[in-house]
Amino acid sequence: MELPCDGAGICMACKNKPPNEETLNCKTCATPWHVTCLVSPPQELADTLQWECPDCSMTNPPSTSAVAAGRSEEAGELIASIRKIEDDKSLTEQEKAKKRQKLLSGAAAGPSPSDGDEKKEKNDVLDILDKELTCSFCMQMLDRPVTTPCGHNFCLKCFQRWIGQGKRTCAYCRVQIPPKMASQPRINSTLVIAIRMARMSRSSNAGGAPKVYHFVHNQNRPDIAYTTERAKRAGKANACSGKIFVTVPPDHFGPIPAENDPERNMGVLVGEIWEDRLACRQWGAHLPHVAGIAGQSTHGSQSVALSGGYLDDEDHGEWFLYTGSGGRDLSGNKRTNKDQSFDQKFDKMNEALRVSCLKGYPVRVVRSHKEKRSSYAPETGVRYDGVYRIEKCWRNNGIQGFKVCRYLFVRCDNEPAPWTSDVQGDRPRALPVIKELKNAIDITERKGSPSWDYDEEKSCWMWKKPPPVSKKRVADSGDPEDSKVMRTIKRQRQNVSVREKLLKEFSCQICRKVMVCPITTPCAHNFCKACLEGAFAGQSFTRQRGQGRRTLRVQKNVMKCPSCIIDIADFLQNPQVNRELMGVIESLQRQAEEEKMDENSEGCSEEIDNAIEQPDLVSDAVNDPIAEEP
Repeated sequence: MELPCDGAGICMACKNKPPNEETLNCKTCATPWHVTCLVSPPQELADTLQWECPDCSMTNPPSTSAVAAGRSEEAGELIASIRKIEDDKSLTEQEKAKKRQKLLSGAAAGPSPSDGDEKKEKNDVLDILDKELTCSFCMQMLDRPVTTPCGHNFCLKCFQRWIGQGKRTCAYCRVQIPPKMASQPRINSTLVIAIRMARMSRSSNAGGAPKVYHFVHNQNRPDIAYTTERAKRAGKANACSGKIFVTVPPDHFGPIPAENDPERNMGVLVGEIWEDRLACRQWGAHLPHVAGIAGQSTHGSQSVALSGGYLDDEDHGEWFLYTGSGGRDLSGNKRTNKDQSFDQKFDKMNEALRVSCLKGYPVRVVRSHKEKRSSYAPETGVRYDGVYRIEKCWRNNGIQGFKVCRYLFVRCDNEPAPWTSDVQGDRPRALPVIKELKNAIDITERKGSPSWDYDEEKSCWMWKKPPPVSKKRVADSGDPEDSKVMRTIKRQRQNVSVREKLLKEFSCQICRKVMVCPITTPCAHNFCKACLEGAFAGQSFTRQRGQGRRTLRVQKNVMKCPSCIIDIADFLQNPQVNRELMGVIESLQRQAEEEKMDENSEGCSEEIDNAIEQPDLVSDAVNDPIAEEP
């Protein structure tokens, strides 16, 4: 299939950005095409001036004859089947009409060896999602989907490219996009999980080993941090941390595996969300509940937290630029201070990050909802996003005028990121171009091979060198009974069909049932339209201010989302149904009902066969002399 280049100059066929000398523009529509991906490129230089793309010329000689021949054969078979139905005198006119309709719709297929394959394709969940959840820009399945208030879904990069061109209307229906949505689009995590689960089902059906992904629900959440009655007035500022549930030492590098999780026997999973930093500490993902860097200056850094503490931070998901600690006045019992007053240096925690950069250690990364400038931050709580590796570090002048330590983090985890729909984890990628390196000083790059690297034979990230020896030992106190229970639960989860899992993910966050007329809020939460409107029933959007004769300006009422603290009052004035998501839910429900009907019919036929066989068995037992009692 021949495809042109998109708006960013990337070929939609090979997914690469060709140079200018390999790009050819159509004389009619001026669309750029990648010459090496064309089936019949122009042979001479003079032909390029009058060249027309395949869409404008509507000619494709190598495949036209084959397609026409195939279509003529199909048309001949279809006409013959219709004439056979018409000649059948045993059928009534109504029965003939039903058979013709089934034949034309493809439901009644003739006996062919490909019937099983067609049924699999029809029942493939990924085909349903690919048909319904398609980006209007790139015409591909949604990648990091964002949903506009008008109910249309786009890829995050396509949406940001559209907004970057100065457009402030929906590309599908031309409805105005709110400024906050345009500047801070939120990824729809429900669609991300659905696409990932569908891709997993196709890979498991293809014959590969099924990979189990665990989604931690409320019943698996740890106990909250301990707070006395006196300390509750200040929230959790003076709270005592709860017990640590994992058996890894505080200076453990890399992911936390299942063998170090005696509570659940699952380990710390990518995408796991906790209520706050204290709960995150209990599972060992990031131990400090205030500081953003965990580590030792002579040993290295184990984890960092992205919480919007510095204006210089840049978050791009798979890679981000992190600002070191220090440079702020914390005298007088201050825990935080947004104003920088002196230069940062490579010492203490900043030196720990530099040691991890030189050694190539994996660094766990958690993102907090306090990072409001990032599209990859969670809406609430703290989320574990996997391990990253520091490729470079340097110092340069920050936004506030003082020198800051800067670090380039690149993701290198075997599990897919929470914002992607990929089934597999990361692969080695080229480093991004950092413009601020031109004026940087004290640049540090790793010269030797990293300790944590990608193994081409095993196709996974692993320790190429022995991990650093821990200075603190933690005894393993796992209960074998708990591990047996967890294995039983895992087997039960594997037996659940993919459609049932998807329908469970498409549940309303108010009624906890499968969504009916789903709507997506600007904060990327999904509800039934009736449930969301019922939650704010009887509330007016504005209220009149004034006492006596004096009349004040009308004040707008704040209506917070049922799942977060975002004000959705403007969205509630005209909520639009997410038609694409509703189409996916209806298709899954329809196929689930068809499967149940098939199972019931098979069960009834088996009962009838057993009832027919039982009298024969009884008669055989009576007539058999061996069966008689002595």
